[in-house]
Amino acid sequence: MSSEPSIFFSDVNERQGSFLRRTFIVGGLTALGIGALGARLGQLQVVQAKEYATLATNNQFNFRLVPPPRGRILDRNGVVIAGNRPSFRVLVVRDETKDLDQTLDLLGRLLPDTVDRRRAIIRDVNAARPSSPVPVKSDLSWEEFAKVNLYAPELPGVMADMNEARFYPYGGSFAHVIGYVAKVTDRDIEAMKKRGETPPEILYNPGFRIGRSGIEKALDADLRGEAGGTRVEVDAHGRVVATDVGGSKPAINGEDVVLTLDADVQNRALEVFGEESGACVVMDVRNGDILCMTSAPSFDPNLFVGGVPSRIYRALADYERKPLLDKTINGNFPPGSTFKPNTALALLRAGVDPSIRINCTGAFRNGNRIQRCWGRHGPQDMHNAIKNSCDVYFYTLCNRAGVDLIRDTGLKMGFEHEFDIGVDNQRKGLLPSTEWKRRTFKRDPVWHPGETTSVAIGQGAVLVNALQLAVYTSRLANGKKAILPRLIKSVGGEERPSGAEVPDLPFDPAHIEIVRQGMIAVANDTSGTAYRQSQLGLGDIQMAGKTGTAQTRNYGSGTRKSNVWSEKDHNLFIAFAPVDAPRYAVVVIVEHGGKGGATAGAPRAREVMRTVLLKDPEMRERITRPPPPEPTGPVTEDPNFGAAPDEIVEGAVVPDAAPAAPTPTPSGPRPYQAPQ
Repeated sequence: MSSEPSIFFSDVNERQGSFLRRTFIVGGLTALGIGALGARLGQLQVVQAKEYATLATNNQFNFRLVPPPRGRILDRNGVVIAGNRPSFRVLVVRDETKDLDQTLDLLGRLLPDTVDRRRAIIRDVNAARPSSPVPVKSDLSWEEFAKVNLYAPELPGVMADMNEARFYPYGGSFAHVIGYVAKVTDRDIEAMKKRGETPPEILYNPGFRIGRSGIEKALDADLRGEAGGTRVEVDAHGRVVATDVGGSKPAINGEDVVLTLDADVQNRALEVFGEESGACVVMDVRNGDILCMTSAPSFDPNLFVGGVPSRIYRALADYERKPLLDKTINGNFPPGSTFKPNTALALLRAGVDPSIRINCTGAFRNGNRIQRCWGRHGPQDMHNAIKNSCDVYFYTLCNRAGVDLIRDTGLKMGFEHEFDIGVDNQRKGLLPSTEWKRRTFKRDPVWHPGETTSVAIGQGAVLVNALQLAVYTSRLANGKKAILPRLIKSVGGEERPSGAEVPDLPFDPAHIEIVRQGMIAVANDTSGTAYRQSQLGLGDIQMAGKTGTAQTRNYGSGTRKSNVWSEKDHNLFIAFAPVDAPRYAVVVIVEHGGKGGATAGAPRAREVMRTVLLKDPEMRERITRPPPPEPTGPVTEDPNFGAAPDEIVEGAVVPDAAPAAPTPTPSGPRPYQAPQ
């Protein structure tokens, strides 16, 4: 019996079960994927719909910071001395340009001068925030501006606009006192963080400028204003297609600052210096307002707004007459004979009788050293010693007061002080004392009487700045109040305190009047050291003053004359006017002028004072009055009048330092009468 082939299964459901398991697993995973996708789509479309709508809108709209217009700086009469001017510029936004190199290549064809600055531009763009517009070029001409706008559709991330750039209409006249603005640096940001301040977002804008020196720096927070912003719509290529006015925020202008300076006086002061180096300060002796604060030579601050080329900056920095230095507050000079009124006041405080006469023979023996006077004056009382600027008088009597009392008097008159005028970085100078000697010179800590002689005539270790001399002169002229200087009149319309809100001077008014009369004689007695150079020619208005010639080196046995600029003497002149009712004080320092104070300082001070008085309505009225009669008597014509002599005249009688003039009687000093 034959058998038929047959198939035997050990498990009839084995294959079927395997298939069902695979189907179940794949189906389950598919169901899970579809469920997860559905859940995610639900989350995106329902739960997070608003969030992604906002992100989409942000991709469509950009918010660009808009720098605020900087506040103006004005003079006392409302003349703008630091303002803003329109400026066309082209900018690049890194986030909106796909290829920066290609963009700069295209820009280089439109603006060829950007090719040379390509590396600096790339550095600025990379350092800026991604959405911050970076200036590529400012002060475009109209043709350049139009050309960039014409090709703007082909330049994604590039825009041309008009902004406001800082502008100084008077150039160098106010360069030092106002200062200038410049780019924000990493050091500025770090300095703010160290002070615990949070840097505003606008500081990261490469086109923003902050104050770098002077008033611009001191009042930067007030002048800066508050940044605004513009909300713009961009397409997929980053090009601006519309502006959302409703979403924009206007910038808030910075505060206007009004100074006490007078533009006409400031300009005239810089003009009279010509090529000379030095400083001029003018103060109102009634309230302390500073009408002029000029340092010469100067520089154009407009160069620094866009970034001064290194070769120009190097030339300014290396020039020996230091045009970048503010000599009114940062320059220290020996005051020379302009310090003698201070010494005279100290002598009066010490009880010295002003009518005592000291015989000037042209020289004074100080131990083994001979100190010279600039002339032979014969018998001199205090009045004539100030009028004739007699060194021997002050050499002989200075130790009656002593260096500490001379210093104390100087401190009360305004020396060795930093004044709160809103501008920092003032150099205090120095008035030496016995304590200073003990602290400074360990090998010889004792003050010797022979050292006082140099201090008495404003030499030796004595150093002052022009602002201090102006305060000193104003206090002498005022005669009552310890006047303080004021430079900032108002900020944002809010008035600053007057310099007249001060205590009285701690001196006997009779003593101040003795010194004042000596200064009046300097400029108005025909034998005074600055008579001819001090005549204002303004009716009956007269000026009082004091000349000064300060050595800058030790002459030894040689001549004081030199053709080397840095070896020449400084020339100084301090003055106030009118003498009968003082209103204004002027100080002029001619650095290394090489002449006497009467021939270098006084003529410049006279021209500045004339400008000040002619701007005063009440003073202009006085000019119409009949002038005083012409004085009679000899007038000194020596161009070096008031300067130290080249050498001692042989045969001159030299007083010894030891004997002093007779001590005043216990009953006090005799009544003083100015010589006729």
